[in-house]
Amino acid sequence: MKSHLVVVLSCVSALSGCSAIARLYPVQGPLSTQTPPPVYVAKMTGAFNSGTFFATLNGSEACTGRWAQVTRPKASIDAAAASSAAADNMSAQWDAVYGQGFYVAHVLGTRLYARAVLTGNQGTVLNVELYKPDTPVNSNVSTIRGVAKDNRNNVYKVAF
Repeated sequence: MKSHLVVVLSCVSALSGCSAIARLYPVQGPLSTQTPPPVYVAKMTGAFNSGTFFATLNGSEACTGRWAQVTRPKASIDAAAASSAAADNMSAQWDAVYGQGFYVAHVLGTRLYARAVLTGNQGTVLNVELYKPDTPVNSNVSTIRGVAKDNRNNVYKVAF
């Protein structure tokens, strides 16, 4: 009976998904020049390979969208897909936030790499990329790193 209860609770927990709170810190663009620069709060929910992403900008603009894991291209068969994925990435933003060469050294090719596009109710479009290191030592949500860029020339560091 106890084992049945554990299985049921595990299934309910997995189906309900997980959530994590993130902070968006402006590092480039008009918002980064404000003193002090604003810090925005975001919430990521979901499980496995996709979910929802919410952020509140400027105290009143609600931005929502879906995040999804970026699939890694298979060997050389998907050369066109690999070049297309490379064109879509935000490697310049990764390097601007975390240091030159960070994207290639840490993000490119990782198993846990996701993207989201959030649309705000006041016209802001926020592109977000997240990654989590593959090492088993880093198993909690605080190891997730990310970057974001909006259509108003702001670049953000995303931290959990």
